[in-house]
Order: sequence, then C-alpha cells, then structure tokens
Amino acid sequence: MTRKCGLACLLGIFFAFVSLPRTAQPPPQDTGTASTPAKNGQRPPDEALPPEEDESVKPKIYPFDPLEAERNIRVGNFYMRQRKPNGYRAAAGRFEDATKYNPNSAEAYFKLGEAEEKLKNMPRSRAAFTKVIQMAPDSKLAKEAKKKLGSHS
Repeated sequence: MTRKCGLACLLGIFFAFVSLPRTAQPPPQDTGTASTPAKNGQRPPDEALPPEEDESVKPKIYPFDPLEAERNIRVGNFYMRQRKPNGYRAAAGRFEDATKYNPNSAEAYFKLGEAEEKLKNMPRSRAAFTKVIQMAPDSKLAKEAKKKLGSHS
C-alpha cells in the first residue's frame, strides 16, 4: 500500500510539473545575422526553398555540353540499330537529350526526326527536320531532311 501511495505521489508531482505554464521567452535580439530578414527585403537562406529530397521528381538540368550531346547521339544510334519500337523510343529520348545539351547540333535534330519518323509521329518528325534545315541550310543533313520532308507531304 505504501509503495502504491508513493508512486501515485510521484506521478502527481510529475504531471503537475509538466502541466505548468511555460514562461514566454523574449523575442531574439536583432543582431544582423543571417537568421533575420535583410533590410533589402530578401529572405534569409534558412527560409529558402529546401532542396528537392526525391531526386526522381527534381527537374533535369541541361547545361551546354557538346560531349554529352555526342554521347547521347552514339547511344541513340545503338538503339536505332535494334530496329524495334522500344529501341526507336529510347533513341528518340536520347536524341532529345542531345538537342538539349547542344541546341546547335543539326545531327541531333536530324536523328531525332528519323526516330520520330520510325515511331510514326509525323508532326514531331517534321518539326525536327525543319529545325535541321533552319540551322544548317547548306549541309548534307539539310538536303536529306528536305527529301524526308518531301516524302511526308
């Protein structure tokens, strides 16, 4: 009985202490550190948007990189040689990436047009071939693109 009474008293004291109102702490002083808003209206760095945690949702960044564009073209060519719909889709994705890494690559746009043509996606194919003609009107690729555009009509 004494133990039960002692335990009940201890629990009562504990809950009484936990339920006491907390004293309000004074607001932090403005020391001009990074944790306070700047006077020019910028948000402090700790309030900035956090980095994306799920890397699969994060948008892909395409800096200008001709070597990466060439690598994507080579991989796309590998997929094109498979001569299967899945290969053409994979190739189109690689050629699309190549055009983003190097927007000045007429070869990437031409290959993209060929892949889209194989996938029977004529509007995208025409757009890619037209881009080739605009980028390099006197090139061999432009002549081939004109032939392919002529055959689409």
